[in-house]
Amino acid sequence: MQILIVKTSSLGDVIHTLPAITDAQQHYPDLQIDWVVEEAFAEIPTWHSAVKQVVPVAFRRWRKQILTTYFNGTWHQFKQVLRSKQYDKIIDAQGLIKSAFLTYQAIGLRCGLDRYSAREPLASIAYQQNYNILKQQHAVTRTRQLFANILNYPLPNTQPDYGIIKYFQQQTNNKQPKIVFLHGTTWLTKHWPENNWLNLAKLATATGVKIYVPWGNSNEQQRAIRIASVHENISIIPKSNLYDLAIILAQSQAVIGVDTGLAHLAAALAVPSITLYGATQPALTGTYGNNQQHLSANVDCSPCFNKKCSVNLICYADLSVEKVWNKLQKLLVNKN
Repeated sequence: MQILIVKTSSLGDVIHTLPAITDAQQHYPDLQIDWVVEEAFAEIPTWHSAVKQVVPVAFRRWRKQILTTYFNGTWHQFKQVLRSKQYDKIIDAQGLIKSAFLTYQAIGLRCGLDRYSAREPLASIAYQQNYNILKQQHAVTRTRQLFANILNYPLPNTQPDYGIIKYFQQQTNNKQPKIVFLHGTTWLTKHWPENNWLNLAKLATATGVKIYVPWGNSNEQQRAIRIASVHENISIIPKSNLYDLAIILAQSQAVIGVDTGLAHLAAALAVPSITLYGATQPALTGTYGNNQQHLSANVDCSPCFNKKCSVNLICYADLSVEKVWNKLQKLLVNKN
């Protein structure tokens, strides 16, 4: 069976799709999957054994230069690749107008969420088969259920298997006494205050723990430098691709992170993690799987799901350094 998956972004959403592929592969051992995904995340599908071809799309870049993309042949070349095969099923696992548009370009039976289930109801017009999937459940479960319905097998009641641990098996077996601080995120309201990271770093390094800090842009780099200045046992991870970051995560004892894509990558690798939620909450899109713990703010305005805060991020006053440190200590003791 050959199927095409359309799930372009974001990092967390792409990772949330992996367990559904594992489910499908268990029921169809000969399954061959091609995947349309945003170019920034094109590494991730290659880590799963069922994925045979990745078709990168560059919507984030193309929309800034629509005419150039059309007239220089880039869009035509993309369509040629997309239409080079006849698929048994085309699954839009995103439910957006842009993903439905891409689904419509491919050749095969187009399947996706119905108008009551899709994030953007108009997307359902593009599908030849529509499925109603209850919204009030975690994104991983929703996607697993969508695939089960489309490919006609019972929804497994097992823990999600992201199917990528084997790809990093050697690195996973080489756990090192270090923790990773995932401090970077795109939403201002998801940021845990910098002083909290500094104070947590002081507490952790005082016990001999080594800390690694990644960064992805200049602001995160400057914050990483300030965190690293706390102690010589704190190392800044050079700007890396997702594969190199996955290796570092797979080797670590634990991860502390805000609600960000790399936290979902740590979850997919079953790395013991504590993820912090203030403006967001973990019930529907939080880190999901083995060894995942959540700390959520308990204030009236949380979760607000706003990218900007009008009350000075009071949700994080409830997520104190002491609360995170106590949780981390228990996590490290249990691991040892």
